[in-house]
Amino acid sequence: MSNQGVMAQTNTTADKDFILLAFTDLHQFQILLFLVFLLIYITCMVGNIAIILIIKMDTCLHTPMYIFISLFAASEYFFMSSTVPNLLSNLIGNTKSISFAGCFAQFYAVCTLGGTECYLLAVMAFDRDLAINFPLRYSAIMSQSLCIKLGIFPWILCLSIASLPTIFTLGMEFCGPKELNHFICDLGPLEHIACSVPFINKMIVIFTALSEIVSPFIITIVFYIHIITTILNIRSTIGKKKAFSTCSSHLMVASLFYSTAIIVYMTPQGSHEKYLALIYNVVTPLINPFIYTLRNKDVIKAFKKLKAKLS
Repeated sequence: MSNQGVMAQTNTTADKDFILLAFTDLHQFQILLFLVFLLIYITCMVGNIAIILIIKMDTCLHTPMYIFISLFAASEYFFMSSTVPNLLSNLIGNTKSISFAGCFAQFYAVCTLGGTECYLLAVMAFDRDLAINFPLRYSAIMSQSLCIKLGIFPWILCLSIASLPTIFTLGMEFCGPKELNHFICDLGPLEHIACSVPFINKMIVIFTALSEIVSPFIITIVFYIHIITTILNIRSTIGKKKAFSTCSSHLMVASLFYSTAIIVYMTPQGSHEKYLALIYNVVTPLINPFIYTLRNKDVIKAFKKLKAKLS
């Protein structure tokens, strides 16, 4: 076979893969980073699985609020599983490549799960708003049927929305070395190596951001304005504390989630992008299980009951 034939075959094979540079600029810390991210991943997985099992096994927690918390924990589990294992492999593996199909499968998963979490936070805010502002009618309004619909809705909606940027980004042509200066296949790095970004793609990105991030964020803010206004009008100090305690954990998670998302996606892209993305993709999912357990008396009580049964 001629040299030209070998080169052509090599280029064709290379074109099928992307190279995730991840943290190759910190080559001397690869093992340390691997151990840190592995510990975070295991902690996050165990924490979310524990939340789901505790809620499932304790009938006292079979309420809409805890059902939505378990769904959020499940989405966090899948979100971390779609990114971190590949990052761990990248840090200690001999190859940094990810297949073309694998790259866009990850892109679709991250886009879907990120949006799903945003809408689940909005659903949880709606649930808390009902519980605080309409306590006597809460059980009648938040029926089992409505609870199931609200739990499924974010997944169906975001599976549909995420297909648009995935399909349109998939149709772009990529020039030069397909090296993504990131640890995941995200929109920014993919657009950076594209020959050009069509106008329709830019519109799809704006639509996706408005649909998956901005809209649920505004909905969550509106519900919390209503909640806080109601709490401030409660005359009793004990009543205020009791009302606030029912939504404090969710408020902390929502604040942490949206603040990190805004930092990542509103900051101009650059070499620091992947480091900011670590906060949103790794650190925040690690913290959330602790917020829902350490600050939630019902979950702690259920955990102690389960521990007593097992011992």
